[in-house]
Amino acid sequence: MKKLLKELYEDANNILKKDPAAKNILYVILLYQGFHILLFYRIGHFFYRHKLYFIARLISQIARFLTGIEIHPGAKIGRRLFIDHGMGIVIGETATIGNDCTIYHGVTLGGTGKDKYKRHPDLGNNVMVGCGAKVLGPIKIGNNVKIGANAVVTKPVEDNVTVVGIPGKIIEKPM
Repeated sequence: MKKLLKELYEDANNILKKDPAAKNILYVILLYQGFHILLFYRIGHFFYRHKLYFIARLISQIARFLTGIEIHPGAKIGRRLFIDHGMGIVIGETATIGNDCTIYHGVTLGGTGKDKYKRHPDLGNNVMVGCGAKVLGPIKIGNNVKIGANAVVTKPVEDNVTVVGIPGKIIEKPM
C-alpha cells in the first residue's frame, strides 16, 4: 500500500510539473482524469498480477466509463506517465510504457489483429506520443522518441528520433 501511495504521489507531482495549467497537487488529484486513470490502473494492475482478472477488468471498465481512457490492467506502465487531455486513449493488454513518457488524447497503443500473444507495442523511456497517433503491433519504440500527431507507426523505431506521417517516417535523427 505504501508503494502504491508513493507511486501515485509521484504521478501527481509529475503532472503538476509538466502541465502549466495545474495549480497545485490537490488540483491534480481532484480534477485530472490523467491522474484518475493511473489510480484505477495501478489498483487494477495489482489484481491482474494476482490473477484476479475479473476484478481487474471490472476496475478498468469503471475507469473507462469515468475518464474516457481505456488502459487494460495487463499493460505494464512505468513511473511518471503524463496523460494530457486523455479522452480516447486506448492501451492494450500486452503494451509496455517506460518511465517519463507523455501521451496525448486520442492515442492508441494497440494490436493489428495478426498477432496472438504479444500484440501491442513497447515504448521506451521518455517517449512522447502526439494526439491521435496510432502505434500498432508488437513493435519496440526506442528511448527519447517523439511520435507526431496522427502518425501511424507499425514498424520498430530506434532511439532519439522523431516520427511523423502515415505510415510513420523518421524525420529527425541525431548527428
